[in-house]
Amino acid sequence: MSDEVLYDQQVIEFLEDIWGDGFLSPGGAGEVRRVLEGVNVDGKLVIDIGCGSGACAILLAKEYHAKRVVGIDVEQPVCDAATNRVKAEGVSDKVQIQLVEPGPLPFTNNEVDVVFSKDAIIHIPDKETMALDAFRILKPGGQFAASDWLISHDNDPSPQMADYIKAEGLDFAMASPTRYANAMKRAGFIDIELVNRNSWYATEADKELQWLKGPKRSELQERHGKDFIDHQVEIWSKLVTVLKSGEHCPHHIRARKPF
Repeated sequence: MSDEVLYDQQVIEFLEDIWGDGFLSPGGAGEVRRVLEGVNVDGKLVIDIGCGSGACAILLAKEYHAKRVVGIDVEQPVCDAATNRVKAEGVSDKVQIQLVEPGPLPFTNNEVDVVFSKDAIIHIPDKETMALDAFRILKPGGQFAASDWLISHDNDPSPQMADYIKAEGLDFAMASPTRYANAMKRAGFIDIELVNRNSWYATEADKELQWLKGPKRSELQERHGKDFIDHQVEIWSKLVTVLKSGEHCPHHIRARKPF
């Protein structure tokens, strides 16, 4: 990750306009619930990698009754937003937000019950090291449950995908489903499950694009600036293209550490 702040207050507020208060990735609470299908969170210690502005961590505590949730992120603005949201929701006794440096997860071996992440591992280039580190901190029997943005193949991105990634201006490091599955297997995980969410998000992203271009556009421009919204429309147009081609393929990834 670079030293540049990718998710400043303007970006946080804009993404929350699209995806809901506290959510910086698609699908809101409903998609979090789908990621967590079959995952036991009740009474557990959960790590939320790339916690963003905090809604997922709060959901894990309030709806899924986690004993404790530690949300970690590498950017101060999102940690500040998450901390404020945790306080406002009255769950400071169960949810801790921690600013961390990129690198190994700051937890001891066999400490954590559930490793969770919502569309944040895309910012971690080395999926193999990530999988090994997640395996290391999980207790025997612990579960990994994440969603992430994947690319459908292991070759260089198509010109359309390269154009989309360039427009985003973020440090996206997409991996293929095959690479993800192999990384999890080599780390020692079992019961590995990858669920392709391309069809769902291709439809949703098109709706998001129409919303950006529709009657709300003037209000969004007043809030965020015309140039900013014009650029978001450009990004979403390119995003829809690579989703409809299938090259951009968000997935859910679930796995378990053996006992």
